Amino acid sequence: MNNDTIASISTALSESGIGIIRISGPDAISIADRIYTDKKGTHNLKSYRSHTIHYGFIVNVFGEIIDEIMISIMKAPNSYTKEDVVEINCHGGVRVCRNILDTVLSTGARLADPGEFTKRAFLNGRLDLTRAEAVMDIIRANSDIALDQSVKQLRGDLYSLLNNICSDILYEIAHIEAVLDDPDSYDISDYGDELSAKIDNISENLTTLIRSYDEGRILSEGIRTSILGNPNAGKSSLMNLLYGENRAIVTDIPGTTRDTLTETIRLGDVTIILTDTAGIRETTDKIEQIGVNKAIDSARESDLIIYVTDASSDSETIDGSLTELLKNTKLILLLNKSDLTLTDNRTDHSEEMIRAFEEKGIIPDRILSTSMITRAGIEELKSAIKEMFYKGDLSGDHRITITNLRHVECLKEALASLYKVKESIASGVSEDLYCIDLTDAYRSLAHITGAEVSEDIVNEIFSRFCMGK
Repeated sequence: MNNDTIASISTALSESGIGIIRISGPDAISIADRIYTDKKGTHNLKSYRSHTIHYGFIVNVFGEIIDEIMISIMKAPNSYTKEDVVEINCHGGVRVCRNILDTVLSTGARLADPGEFTKRAFLNGRLDLTRAEAVMDIIRANSDIALDQSVKQLRGDLYSLLNNICSDILYEIAHIEAVLDDPDSYDISDYGDELSAKIDNISENLTTLIRSYDEGRILSEGIRTSILGNPNAGKSSLMNLLYGENRAIVTDIPGTTRDTLTETIRLGDVTIILTDTAGIRETTDKIEQIGVNKAIDSARESDLIIYVTDASSDSETIDGSLTELLKNTKLILLLNKSDLTLTDNRTDHSEEMIRAFEEKGIIPDRILSTSMITRAGIEELKSAIKEMFYKGDLSGDHRITITNLRHVECLKEALASLYKVKESIASGVSEDLYCIDLTDAYRSLAHITGAEVSEDIVNEIFSRFCMGK
């Protein structure tokens, strides 16, 4: 790792009440001392105790005051990075933050790479890799539930579980090696059965973690949701109602929507990534056909499909290309325009639509009657989404939930290696062969915590971080 001193603006670069410039490294305090003066005009940061904050000014190379500031001193190893850290708390203007950062850089620091402060915390042993990744998850959390899960990971819940499993695997590897070195001192007649039972217990824990990923991804990213249906069924009106403003163009002309439109929407603690799509129908219009294709592509990548039908029309159809997709994705069927069947004396075709779905073998998870004009059924729709994806109070659930694709892939690799050990035991092969797959399982889990991980993976993980973190 580089032993140079790094600096960056750690707050959002916009007009705000306060801005923070963070400096970390062996020369952090001496660099800050050259550009900081107290109200008497003296430079004396080096004499201050760790974890103290002081009033003063930042000055440029000509001694001119750039800003009035508060400056924090945190000396190694008791800091975020386990290095000397200085944080300059200045006024939050874009220009003043940049001027102070430029002065820090001209005094001997270099600009930090994205995530480099947290990367140093990991490399210096303050954080394992699961906790380090949780830092970015906390910053990006878009709901209280997602934040709660990220805090659990930062607290070390996942690390503790994986560390205990790794310790158990290492114990078995060491035991096997001891037996191989001194076979006369150990009775291993029942060892295969004992090891098999231990592997079953570990495998159960890993399987539980792997199964939590789908829920964890939704907690972290939100429910990917597509609105499908025939043209003029009310899809864009639904988008606008859920979003809270007129985000999608709505007219009474079928085929108005030609492209996909995606927005992130909060429904209490539930986040949905909602995509409004073009009406699904056969068309000779090349542009509209592109929109139809994009609608189907969006639906294939969705966790949930909301299919909107016009319950007042007898011409509603289900495109054959959607049949398998609607069978295999969570589905809410909206029987829309219920207001027209009540006030305009139009025939209610709801039962016909339900039968049409059933005849194709499509069984919706929920069926709701709605009106985008009167808002009937909208609150029921919101409740249905929550119930389908969040059963119980997850914010109070003490389970460990996997939210990271890298983690789940490593867990699957470890589980596959453990299955190979089980196969070896069942086949009656020599105990020394168990160590190969046990070691592979250990390494896969160690890749999650960072106990064994390549520099390329570390660099790739921290490159996703924001500047200044």
